[in-house]
Amino acid sequence: MSSASPAPTRQPWLRRHASSLLALLLLFIGLAVAGGLGDAESHRTSLDSLPAGSDSAAFAKAQESLPDKSSSQAMVLFSSQEKMAPATLGKLAAKAGQITGLPKPPVIPSEDGTAVLVPVTVDGVGAAELKQGVGELREQASSGLPDGITAQVTGPAAIQTDLGAVFDGANFKLLATTALVVAILLVVTYRSPWLWLVPLTVVGVADRLAAVLATHVLNRFNLAWDESTTGILSVLVFGAGTDYALLLISRYRDELRRHPSRHDAMRVAARRTVEPVVASAATVFVGLLTLLLSVFPATRGLGVACAVGVLVAATFVLLVLPGALVTFGRWIFWPRVPHDGETAATEANSVWAKVGRFVGGRPVTVAIVSTLVLLLAALGMGSIRIGLGDADQFLKKPESIVAAQRLAESFPAGSANPVLVSTPPSQVGAVTQRLQGMDGVSSVRPTVTGTEVVEIQVVTTDEPGSAAAGQRVREIRSALDGLASTHVGGSEAQRLDKADGNSTDRRVIFPVVLGLVFAALVLLLRSLVAPVVLVGTVLLTYVAALGLGWWAFTGVLGFERMDGQVPLYAFVFLVALGVDYNIFLVTRAREEAEQHGSRRGMLRSLTATGGVITSAGILLAAVFAVLGVLPLVVLAQLGVVIFIGVLLDTLVVRTVLVPSLALVLGDRFWWPRKLRPANIAS
Repeated sequence: MSSASPAPTRQPWLRRHASSLLALLLLFIGLAVAGGLGDAESHRTSLDSLPAGSDSAAFAKAQESLPDKSSSQAMVLFSSQEKMAPATLGKLAAKAGQITGLPKPPVIPSEDGTAVLVPVTVDGVGAAELKQGVGELREQASSGLPDGITAQVTGPAAIQTDLGAVFDGANFKLLATTALVVAILLVVTYRSPWLWLVPLTVVGVADRLAAVLATHVLNRFNLAWDESTTGILSVLVFGAGTDYALLLISRYRDELRRHPSRHDAMRVAARRTVEPVVASAATVFVGLLTLLLSVFPATRGLGVACAVGVLVAATFVLLVLPGALVTFGRWIFWPRVPHDGETAATEANSVWAKVGRFVGGRPVTVAIVSTLVLLLAALGMGSIRIGLGDADQFLKKPESIVAAQRLAESFPAGSANPVLVSTPPSQVGAVTQRLQGMDGVSSVRPTVTGTEVVEIQVVTTDEPGSAAAGQRVREIRSALDGLASTHVGGSEAQRLDKADGNSTDRRVIFPVVLGLVFAALVLLLRSLVAPVVLVGTVLLTYVAALGLGWWAFTGVLGFERMDGQVPLYAFVFLVALGVDYNIFLVTRAREEAEQHGSRRGMLRSLTATGGVITSAGILLAAVFAVLGVLPLVVLAQLGVVIFIGVLLDTLVVRTVLVPSLALVLGDRFWWPRKLRPANIAS
């Protein structure tokens, strides 16, 4: 610049740095809001995990009218490897009196003489109250025992407490692990010692803000949520937010090779990134909101929370990240600093250019082979068994489950989780008469009596979680059919109703998600053929992921069943998130096709987006795999299926299947839209 050049004025400086100032302002607001609002109080009851309108939900509702509705049931199991002496039994009876506070406590010895069961009422029904009550009960039961005697606490209150204990410190552990995984993958992707800090900081602030806003929205509309909701929300915000950041940074790096000014480069990059990110976020947002159609209140809360999270993540990437990046010079990319005049990604002879040439040389063969590979992977779906019992929900069995299994060795198998019946007082005799003497029923006795409802405990001989236990519930319901205001609950009844509810959700939500995603793609691409291809390939990815996931569960991880919610959650996440990569690929292909024609446009898009989409896919897959750090089977299974599905979508579908199908179809891929002939190169 010559010495005669005029000094820059205040207005150009403001224009030039407006994005940086906006980024700093929004980051400050995000931190202030996240810190100022604090943590909202979780809102989740036992009814929220049951399908609305089910018999077990009606039973839970009826329980609210019982006089001890503010308490829960637990069972203390005293056991020994040998038959207990009469003196030992006397000491345990005295111990039971101390625990229950009753002069004549209910002490039930086993027929083999190796165990004693003591039913106990624990004050409270909320998570915090149960945690305290069950903890005190365990401490009290295990102190001062005769030699050779072990005390364990099980029953509904203890199982619920152990399930909640999975999430003690879970948010911090999950967040820390997720952030660490993202940081490592960003360093590997950019090979820069500091570039990764910018997107990680922006997405990290977005995650904290999303958690605060989502939980307050859920409480405002009285939707159910708990620690698992915020855990999945964080994984989604980090995964989706980092994906969008990778797309923007990749385009920004490419534009820095075309523009001497980083501000000009960012303006072009941001403008070109807005459409795919908005389209992707809108598709994911709408897909997640379909969970509002679920019969499970907890699932509806999860859908709304994650939808809020995706909006916050996309907003921060589009409004905050550009300014944060421009604040630093090109040196932020060191040691691989892009310079004006260097070869652009679409022109480079990269690995993805070679992949494009391979696919372009034999598109029909590639399309057929990749489709057959996915269909082969999907064969595992045929042997999937759905439904987890209480004992199958934990990767590491807690005390309540171990105690229930030990209890079944000396008492009727259903003692730890009896079938429960609620009925008006006038019908207690009729219920007892119909159930006593039934096959598989060990005992029938009223336990809690209220003015409007009586709770009757039915102990069966069936192993909890077994097919026989489920069939027994059906037989009990059939036997009580016709008795007004009589409902059957308990763990086994809930398991049956949840299975029916999950089946209903799949029938309703699956087609709605596919329809909405298809409509979003039609609006984005203004085409009918391309959306059909994209939705079809994402659906194929889903069934392949479930098939491979099932083989991984049974052959590697030792799971015998899949949780009933995994197919639904995996479908919504994989279809909504999986279509992201197709949107990134196809929107760039459309841009290139308008200049170079359909064939060259698709190949140039594959070359330009191959690296960033692969990095984004690997990162998203790894982030969802982090759900496995929590010792809950449903989250581990969900993480595995999404991990497999995202990798398939990234490495097979987007890399070879969609490009090969687009090359086979040619201009018909965009039908009825027609590319502008004047801009198409021969």
